[in-house]
Amino acid sequence: LEETLFLTVNIIDRFLARENVVRKKLQLAGVTAMLLACKYEEVSVPVVEDLILICDRAYTRADILEMERRIVNTLNFNMSVPTPYCFMRRFLKAAQSEKKLELLSFFMIELSLVE
Repeated sequence: LEETLFLTVNIIDRFLARENVVRKKLQLAGVTAMLLACKYEEVSVPVVEDLILICDRAYTRADILEMERRIVNTLNFNMSVPTPYCFMRRFLKAAQSEKKLELLSFFMIELSLVE
């Protein structure tokens, strides 16, 4: 879901704002943030072994679970945050916008993810 992408980026941003992560572990932090976002938003969650394969076996199951614990503790278990996607969806619904405006709006907020 789109919400998962925005929540993943939000988790990464908030975690890295509070914790220093060595360059070698940035991929681990990203993949673990995606796991947490999937657990919060998705109906079916990827298994940890699939994430290990995505990382080309650079990390172990224990590494991912340890990083998950570290992220959740750093963020004080606060996973429920407003994202630009949620705001835009509500705003466009209230504005009764056309499909063309919706597509442009979501394109613009997706561009802002890298910022």
